[in-house]
Amino acid sequence: MNAPDSDALLNTLKTRFDKHMQRHQGLTWGEVQTRLADHPAALRSLAAMEETGGEPDVIGRDDSTGRFVFCDCSPETPAGRRSICFDRAALEARKENKPRTSAMEMAAEMGVELLTEEQYRALQALGEFDRKTSSWIATPPDVRALGGALFCDRRYGKVFLYHNGAESYYAARGFRGWLAV
Repeated sequence: MNAPDSDALLNTLKTRFDKHMQRHQGLTWGEVQTRLADHPAALRSLAAMEETGGEPDVIGRDDSTGRFVFCDCSPETPAGRRSICFDRAALEARKENKPRTSAMEMAAEMGVELLTEEQYRALQALGEFDRKTSSWIATPPDVRALGGALFCDRRYGKVFLYHNGAESYYAARGFRGWLAV
């Protein structure tokens, strides 16, 4: 990432950090910026999150590793990551009307992870997300082995966990990523 793009991204991230202090109480931007300076690959992942509409922000710090946790904090699932099935196997299983990619492949290309159910619920404690959309989440191997995948959303003031065939895709379903730096 060139210096002007890096500076622009850092400015965007700092502005969002300052605007949403409730997401990262007790943390300072200086600490985050220092950590990012030491991990240039993380900037590329954050840029990919930003470019696809994720609005990444710091949502905490892992006490055991000291790493800062970034997550997509866009009000709805990122627009640039919708209409995708769950993983490569699901994509290959579709005989027609295949989506352009899958959530797992896209996350890997971006260098991020799909949220677990626990992480998704923790994010929802910081605000109200996915009130009109839904997000694929990490799916246990036993569920995936049976052809399913999990997704979550927020409706009626509650967070819901659902299942669907992994090969399904909808215009309002994408995924949220997280990144520990």
